[in-house]
Amino acid sequence: MATRLVLVRHGESVHSAEGVVGGPRSCRGLTELGHDQAAALAARLGAELAVPAAVYSSTLRRATETARPIAVALGAAPVEDCGLCTWHTPAVADGMPTAGFQAAHAVPGGGVFQPFEAGNESWAELVVRVGRAITAIAQRHAGGTAVLVGHSETVEASFHVLAGQPLYRAFDLEVAPASITEWFTDGDPSAWPPARWTLRRFNA
Repeated sequence: MATRLVLVRHGESVHSAEGVVGGPRSCRGLTELGHDQAAALAARLGAELAVPAAVYSSTLRRATETARPIAVALGAAPVEDCGLCTWHTPAVADGMPTAGFQAAHAVPGGGVFQPFEAGNESWAELVVRVGRAITAIAQRHAGGTAVLVGHSETVEASFHVLAGQPLYRAFDLEVAPASITEWFTDGDPSAWPPARWTLRRFNA
């Protein structure tokens, strides 16, 4: 049986609307529109997915608020996993205007292997962390379906982890709030060399 991973970006969030860094302390969850998006997405996934299906989310409030109605629709207990989180920014950045943090803490020469801001993760570190979480979930639910509620970076990392894209891609991804990206494989997620994954839909 195929292993199916359904990655969901959280609905519209307060931190995004206000342009601030939404870390664990300052994330205020979803906007009213974001809650509506999460409810609509839950109804959609409830109609589309066979149950039982596991539901995971990042630990940030905007993701857990998106995951909650999805879990209800699928009859699952949501599991929080910090591996699915967006950037692990330093505590000083939590709640700061995003542009201000990027300007005040910029690291010259930041990039794939060196962070753009002091105290932040590098892109490579984020991909390894998210990749470890995605891989573990795929192995845990081999032959089944898991919904992973995270962030735009969670979805982006899946292209490196499941599709073997280089860390420095030749293209960018724009991941819409409350959108679905789905991968599946008929192979063994625990195998080496890795199973070959198929992208069924992106930003749907």
